[in-house]
Amino acid sequence: MPFTTHREIPATSAAVFAAIEDSTRLARWWGPAGFTNTFQVCDFQQGGSWSYVMHGPGGKSYPNESRFETIEAARKLVIRHISQPHYRLTISLTPTASGGTRIDWLQAFDDERVASGIAHIVEPANEENLDRLTAEVLYPPRADG
Repeated sequence: MPFTTHREIPATSAAVFAAIEDSTRLARWWGPAGFTNTFQVCDFQQGGSWSYVMHGPGGKSYPNESRFETIEAARKLVIRHISQPHYRLTISLTPTASGGTRIDWLQAFDDERVASGIAHIVEPANEENLDRLTAEVLYPPRADG
């Protein structure tokens, strides 16, 4: 039961990818609405480790361990979530005729029962994640304030 969502952002694939590969920017948008992140390690290279804590709006913290399996600049990123729950996230970036980028977000959990049990959380959270990525690409905070 993979979860899929799509989004078109009116920006180039390079601009979208820049918001993913830069750990400061990634920390700003990663996760559902209201979440913040503390990155311990973000070794953005193929095979690199990504260790971080997501902090929920209610104050609960969620430790995460992932590995960057595939990185194709401005085209594709595959992340293997190696802490529970286990899943593989594939983010594909495709230029559109209008000069924007179509994002295909495919999250496949290893255990179908786990996926079914958290579908009510994952589906809206993935949409919120793409909302936050879109805002980061289109309206990044200014360096002076």
